[in-house]
Amino acid sequence: MKAKLFKKIIQYSMINAILVLGLNAQSPTTQEVALEKQLVLDWLSQPEVVEKFGKISDTIWSYAELGMQEFKSSKLLADNLENAGFRVERGMAGMPTCFVASYGSGEPVIGILGEFDALPMLSQKGRVPKQNPVIEGAPGHGCGHNTMCTAAFAAAIAVKQAIDKYGFKGTIKVFGSPAEETLISRPYMVKAGLFKDVDVVIDNHSGSGFSTVYGRSGNAMFSTIFTFKGKTAHGASPWGGRSALDAVDLMNVATNFLREHLFYTYRMHYVITEGGEAPNVVPDKASVWYFVRNSDERVEEMYYRVINCANAAALATGTELDDIRCLTAVHQRHNNKALAELFQKNIELVGMPKWSDEEQTFAKALQKELGREETGMPTEVDTLRERTRTFVGGGSSDVGDVTLVAPTATIRFPGQVPGAIGHHWSAVASNYGSTAWKGLNAGAKAMAASAIDLLTKPEELKKIRDEFKEYSRENPYRPFLHAEAVPPLDLNEELMKKWVPIMEKFYLEH
Repeated sequence: MKAKLFKKIIQYSMINAILVLGLNAQSPTTQEVALEKQLVLDWLSQPEVVEKFGKISDTIWSYAELGMQEFKSSKLLADNLENAGFRVERGMAGMPTCFVASYGSGEPVIGILGEFDALPMLSQKGRVPKQNPVIEGAPGHGCGHNTMCTAAFAAAIAVKQAIDKYGFKGTIKVFGSPAEETLISRPYMVKAGLFKDVDVVIDNHSGSGFSTVYGRSGNAMFSTIFTFKGKTAHGASPWGGRSALDAVDLMNVATNFLREHLFYTYRMHYVITEGGEAPNVVPDKASVWYFVRNSDERVEEMYYRVINCANAAALATGTELDDIRCLTAVHQRHNNKALAELFQKNIELVGMPKWSDEEQTFAKALQKELGREETGMPTEVDTLRERTRTFVGGGSSDVGDVTLVAPTATIRFPGQVPGAIGHHWSAVASNYGSTAWKGLNAGAKAMAASAIDLLTKPEELKKIRDEFKEYSRENPYRPFLHAEAVPPLDLNEELMKKWVPIMEKFYLEH
């Protein structure tokens, strides 16, 4: 069934294989390259290797599984790592789709993060520069996680080749991380002690450039579902009931008035997840899901003000605030400077991929559709930069908690069209096919080369670890996640029950 299910993907993938030659457009840097590092770069440059990992990325793209329900994506990655000789532990930190794959022995221990969940309502055909869903309303990979988990997987297997040939000590670990889009897995993985013996963590993210940064970035965040309990009654005689939906509505009114008094860096958004079944029945249960975001220093104070709004709504409506379910709570990212400097050298060594005329044509067509400047794909890597010291808010990632327990920085690799919008059909269109293959391959090379440096250059590792120890004195890790919190394994379960049969039927028929 698998062969039939992905026949189209594999046929398309075979065509892409001829497009991966001449991956680097920029001239090689003058860096002296160690034999171990050259081996991983050469191994990842082989067309059959690029094709293999490209197919895996495209397959995960087609699965488009939502957070906590990534059973096929997780199994595909874990099975392939196991077949490559890695020791794979599955179902980690209380999450069935979380795994840790290890190879090598002894210290140092270098971790590579990989995430693989999709987003709801973003179904889109790959490499089509106009909105055109595969299945209307189905999920899609609007953040490139299919390329990110595959790049991490490819980098780790490349490092294994060098360990096997040159026999140096050290351990490489891949952390298969579910539900990043809802910022769930990493706080629970930290809580379970999965990073306690890891010396350095390599994170990665897809994008349109090839870059890394240091310093603080993103927002800390609390993700919480507030559920109100009321009393049902006939809609024609509502005085006999107490509407839980009224409580949700009033809470939302209160938090929107609260916005006037929040600092400009705050972010707050919500969706009503349950609000009753019929207009003529007073709903006795209703729920609203909030994301509350700010800096590490301010987010808790803001969160408790939102809880006050919920309590006030219950009091005003005569209902009960039945449950405050905190799904996750995460810190900002704290990116290690010495590690980012090491990453930058390897980004410059690898260079930007060489894009074909067809890839540039697609990029410009997508940019035109979005009303962007038609510049095509980038040709130069970015310079190293520090995140702005003036915090103005932004997105969030559960990688933030990892950065406070082990020195961590992120390699952002290319593949998405510049101007494509994150969490949008245009990003889904970018994350499939030859451009995505080349981008994730470049990211895998930079990660593998950096891992080799960390495993074979103790002076580099010491510099990174020393910076982290000094930083930790003033920024010790204190989890925002409540000690009794458990992963929300039911998240997206009903949605995936709806979409999986429809998506499988579509691929079988097409």
